[in-house]
Amino acid sequence: MGLPLLLPGLLLASLQAEKPEPLFEMKQPRHLSAPEGGSILIRFSFFHPWELAKDPNVRISWRWKHFHGEYLYKTTPPFIHENFKNRLFLKWREPEKTSSLWISHLRREDQSVYFCQVALDTLTDGKQMWQSIEGTNLTVTPGLHQLYPFHFYLPEPRTTSLAHPRLVHLCAPS
Repeated sequence: MGLPLLLPGLLLASLQAEKPEPLFEMKQPRHLSAPEGGSILIRFSFFHPWELAKDPNVRISWRWKHFHGEYLYKTTPPFIHENFKNRLFLKWREPEKTSSLWISHLRREDQSVYFCQVALDTLTDGKQMWQSIEGTNLTVTPGLHQLYPFHFYLPEPRTTSLAHPRLVHLCAPS
């Protein structure tokens, strides 16, 4: 008599222990690094179960520093934080669900955590919004010009000897 009652209880416990499928998701790398003066691409993708409205009005935003930090980028209304003017580009077109944020001319103060956020209008569930929980931790390393300020010589083009060397500077512009 005890066995018939035990089996349904075990089945229920095992079903509850299974990890449920996420209804929506945001993926972006946990850690990235790039040299000061360089550029970085923060790739991201998002998934959702909703049927979109006729005009889904998909909006991509990025926050930095912490989960509730200030916005550095918004597609609608168009916004780029003052610290990122002329250095930020979102490579995304609706209806794509995969894209990347490009930050150029990295500065030390860009070292932070970056969080992608998506908002869209659904057919039956209204406006939905979600964002990465962990974000991407960006480390800005010393630039090459700070680590290895040296020169070396290469032969001129179309020359096989080192008789007429030319100077090549291996430093990134600062």
